[in-house]
Amino acid sequence: MSRILLGVSGGIAAYKALELVRLATAAGHALRVVQTPTSQRFVGAASFAALTGAPVLVSEFERDPARGAFPDQQPPAHEPLSHLALVDGADVYLIAPASANTIAKLAAGLADNLLTSCALAADCPLVLAPAMNNRMYEHPATQANLALLRERGAIVVEPEVGRLASKGEEGVGRLAEPARLLAVCEEALAGCAGAAGGGGSSRAAHSAGDGALGAGAASLAGVKVLVSAGGTREPIDSVRFVGNSSSGRMGFALAQAAQERGAQVTLVAANVALAAPPGVRRRNVHTAAEMRAACEQEFAGCDVLLMAAAVADFTPAAPVAGKLKKSQREHLQIELEPTADILAGLAAQRSDHQTLVGFAAEHGQEAIAYARAKLVEKHLDAIVVNDISRADIGFEVDANEVTILTAGEDRHIPRASKARVAGAILDAVQSLRTSS
Repeated sequence: MSRILLGVSGGIAAYKALELVRLATAAGHALRVVQTPTSQRFVGAASFAALTGAPVLVSEFERDPARGAFPDQQPPAHEPLSHLALVDGADVYLIAPASANTIAKLAAGLADNLLTSCALAADCPLVLAPAMNNRMYEHPATQANLALLRERGAIVVEPEVGRLASKGEEGVGRLAEPARLLAVCEEALAGCAGAAGGGGSSRAAHSAGDGALGAGAASLAGVKVLVSAGGTREPIDSVRFVGNSSSGRMGFALAQAAQERGAQVTLVAANVALAAPPGVRRRNVHTAAEMRAACEQEFAGCDVLLMAAAVADFTPAAPVAGKLKKSQREHLQIELEPTADILAGLAAQRSDHQTLVGFAAEHGQEAIAYARAKLVEKHLDAIVVNDISRADIGFEVDANEVTILTAGEDRHIPRASKARVAGAILDAVQSLRTSS
């Protein structure tokens, strides 16, 4: 059993925190909850208290009947300071939802309420789950604040794309689903326990265990990295298309991880609603032909290519300029023609200094064999394969489990956040460049 301190800030997504508490307690975790005053306009303290079996605190000045103890602990004999006692007993501190206002306060190091005071005093892993309107989330100030918090060791669970609170609005900013938030917390707990196995402090364990796996800052300083992400859409008419389920999360995680290691990153994104990581140059495309043109323009100047995009294998031969009417769709037949193999074409033009990494989304038991064939056929340095027959990894989720194939070895990366998988992939890239 682990102890999770849950901070709930103001936002309509606060109702999802109730489901998170239900899932966490069912999994055997002990929880305490702190709320901002604004969050109580959306969910009352009594709801959280009923689910956790522990008092909910809003102010540093209110008395805590449990005296800082979690439900699985005996309260101390003295009356401790709430913000110190709560984080001292916590194994992980999750703030969900984390509003734009709270994120800004955390980035500035403010401690003007109990939630932010706990964050400033915490030496356990800090997990932030932003939730807000897409325009607020994509604002440069919010993105800069999140980047700063990541640099300080916070784990940020990216929000999801979909319908937002304001009627008729869609975009990035939906709070990640409770099951995903719990999985990230449990991963942080596992990483912390592994790093602290030799007796290190919880802060040291957190620093070693969170974020992207890998060699750390400046390890790709000066290296030019080209990343493709997302899924192309091939038009049938002006409103319909042939596409796939790629969310672009893996490519964006790679771009962010490479930038954090000092690389100069260009990201070619196909139909991705996520905000680009700060400091990354972004080019938006829609179709396979546009993806090919953009990658060909950027390829000669890159040192590393990470081709994570899911490019359509086929495109309608004769897309309709307008919108197909219902009468035209009753017996509709669409003739498809193959798209160009972008990665194979780029590999044929490669220079000796370049490192090329492909990605293969395969299905079932033959996934590794199929991917290794692609590694050889396309003359790649590495290929990253994941099994899309599993619902808990790959498309539309924040976790992945992959095998990195090179000419010399197969390295399996167990299920982890895409940020951590991205770090492992970049480790492989650095190893390849060092040995070449």
